Amino acid sequence: MSSPAQSHHRIAGLASFAGTTIEWYDFFLYGTAAALVFNKLFFPEMDPLSGLFAAFATYAVGFIGRPLGGIVFGHFGDRVGRKAMLILTLLMMGIPTVAIGLIPTHDQIGYWAAALLVLLRFLQGIAVGGEWGGAVLMAVEHAPKAQKGFYGSLPQTGVGAGLVLSSLAMGAVSQLPEEDFLSWGWRLPFLASIVLLGVGWLIRSRVPESPEFVSLQASQTAVQAPLAVIVRHHRRSVLTIIGARMAENAWFYLSATFALAYATNTLGMPRAQVLSAITAGAALSLLTMPMAGWLADRIGAKRLYLIGLSLLALYVWPFFTLLGTRDLTSVWIALVLAIGIIFPLMYAPESVLFSRQFPAAVRYSGISLGVQFAGVLGGGLAPMIATALLAQGGGEPHFVMIYLWLLTTIALISAALMNSDRTAS
Repeated sequence: MSSPAQSHHRIAGLASFAGTTIEWYDFFLYGTAAALVFNKLFFPEMDPLSGLFAAFATYAVGFIGRPLGGIVFGHFGDRVGRKAMLILTLLMMGIPTVAIGLIPTHDQIGYWAAALLVLLRFLQGIAVGGEWGGAVLMAVEHAPKAQKGFYGSLPQTGVGAGLVLSSLAMGAVSQLPEEDFLSWGWRLPFLASIVLLGVGWLIRSRVPESPEFVSLQASQTAVQAPLAVIVRHHRRSVLTIIGARMAENAWFYLSATFALAYATNTLGMPRAQVLSAITAGAALSLLTMPMAGWLADRIGAKRLYLIGLSLLALYVWPFFTLLGTRDLTSVWIALVLAIGIIFPLMYAPESVLFSRQFPAAVRYSGISLGVQFAGVLGGGLAPMIATALLAQGGGEPHFVMIYLWLLTTIALISAALMNSDRTAS
């Protein structure tokens, strides 16, 4: 029978998975609603493409808030502890999500509706920016040395679980008649977040503090200004993380959010069917993500990451070709492979690979800074850039493919320059 100390890594892994599932459920709800609802309810005076662009602009605001969340929560995570930050970020994510489900639309209060939407999205971004680093470190720093890749993949698996839940929730209400869906149906998944918020708080409150942070406190080696240390001594690590992650992040949000808008608005595909394909891909990632984490422990996180990026470069053209057929089976294949296979090969090894670029005393700040700036440049801007490039190409995705290939090239070079040997200590 395992002792409490021996089982802490399992508890931490479960809590990281559960917490990130809830937070990403909240975050993805907004992305789905931006593609299907917000352009009609908050920007109704614009033409459809401009309204979609404006809706994705409010979506991007959440990514702009991420670096601020990474800096603030990274600082206190390195100074005060990982656990306290995880509970606080969960609350900061859940409360604005419920509030989004309550705000009036443009027809009721004019452009104040869009302003409230932007504010709440910004708060969501701050929360996610602070949450990821803490969840990853709680899993990786609790894990046995030979299983850090696997346990580090568990909070990453929460992304797929959150996407499944949000897609199922939005898919269910999208079956309502159009008038009911736009008037009140879309609000229900946001309001349901209050239940998940309570569950997440209960789970995370039971997790012990990271043993590596406890050791830092006991040895009194914690630094006073983690961000200053990062800027002075670890700039290269931050820059390589930014460059390496932009392609993965852009790929995920293009396949999970932009592809939904592209397939339904430009290609005329049924909304429910496309949402179902995205959900199926995310469901598959619940298996492939921990499998990729296990593989990272066997062949190395850096090597697996480079393999994932290479497969992404090869899959860009087939992905858009399959979507362009307008055949439901082909669209399903395209989205399931994109989210369920290609994405996990890159996302799963990030936890342990990126953590190994920094010493424990500044690790929360270091990985948060790099990952969240990559989120702004990659995922946050990707749907807007892709929408603009799609318009420039007359509805054809050629420029979008070139954009993805450019990001992948940058990522391959950056990942190759990363340190794969430094131990997470």
